[in-house]
Amino acid sequence: MRNILWRGLGPAERAAFRFHQVSTDEVFGALGRDGFFTEESPYRPSSPYAASKASADHLVRAWHKTFGLPTIISNCSNNYGPYQFPEKLIPLTIINCIDARPIRVYGKGDNIRDWLHVEDHASALYLVATKGQPGRSYNIGGGGERTNLRVVLSICAIFDAANIRPGSSANLITFVDDRPGHDLRYAIDDSRIEQELGFKARMDFEAGLERTVEWYLRNDDWWRALTADHYRGERLGTAV
Repeated sequence: MRNILWRGLGPAERAAFRFHQVSTDEVFGALGRDGFFTEESPYRPSSPYAASKASADHLVRAWHKTFGLPTIISNCSNNYGPYQFPEKLIPLTIINCIDARPIRVYGKGDNIRDWLHVEDHASALYLVATKGQPGRSYNIGGGGERTNLRVVLSICAIFDAANIRPGSSANLITFVDDRPGHDLRYAIDDSRIEQELGFKARMDFEAGLERTVEWYLRNDDWWRALTADHYRGERLGTAV
């Protein structure tokens, strides 16, 4: 089967070939208030989505072990930035601020995520794909741990500082039932990718968040087309 995958490649191309599995920190399950995920953390996915990603990671590792396929896995923290689907926390909060609609926050908003700007993630993926060691995995973090409520309040503060409308955007916040399988905290130890490949996230979270808000303000034609045809702000993943 290995020969089927590599059929038609010359010796140099085969030597350079890598199968890169882009995964997520959700495969590790939930952390407590302390500690970080490392590449050796056990897999304990909480949701069917996370379990599907964990299954894919296991399949990739099996191909490397059984057939020698030169595979690499990267597990990243939460991404944010331009062109993110409107259902996700940051773009949905921005869009609701723009349209003055309720900003739904799950539970008490105390779930913690490490945020990684998409441009930093793209840089890390290139390094992993071109310089990573086959058979290894690399955690990619942004060093931007925040509670969900803090992220939402930061977005509201950006809008209020821009004087887009009278009143406080934080008044739009409403707390709703938590979603099933919602892990408390994710946090990444990214020392391996820093030491082996020289990667460190460059984008400060607050600066990246301001840039992201500005992008959605300038590109409402992009996200309004999505919200009109594919997603209208409803909660996803709450029931089977």
